Amino acid sequence: MKQRDRVAMTPAEVTGFIEANRKLQLATINRDGTPHLVTMYYVMMDGQITFWTYRSSQKARNMGRDPRIACLVETGNEYFDLRGVQVQGVVQITEDPAEVLAIGRRIAAVTLNLHEGLADDYVEHTAPKRLGFLVEPTRVISWDHSKLQQPGGQDG
Repeated sequence: MKQRDRVAMTPAEVTGFIEANRKLQLATINRDGTPHLVTMYYVMMDGQITFWTYRSSQKARNMGRDPRIACLVETGNEYFDLRGVQVQGVVQITEDPAEVLAIGRRIAAVTLNLHEGLADDYVEHTAPKRLGFLVEPTRVISWDHSKLQQPGGQDG
């Protein structure tokens, strides 16, 4: 068996891993074809990676022009602790005020350490300036290097 196959996560492990994390690296494509890479907070909504950003941001302009993206969620510092999921796909953009507000509320609930009223004020104030994005995966690649360890700490 190839090492690649040994470290791959099951679909249930992928789902659990993505649901347990909050930040991803988002790669979009600039007008000149170069990658644009940023860190984004996200939430899972209806089984999809979902995030929001300002309409005028570079990443929003990039996704409006070319919806192809890659998302990377990863953890670990030591080799046998490395775990990650890369999702390649396209984004569906929503401008619907109610949907954008719902996305913002969900993200604020897990990322802002603010009193609920202050978080609501922030979300309601910034939502009209933002777009929502839902990731439609076309390919998922995963790894969990802890699967390489043998009992007793011997690597395989």
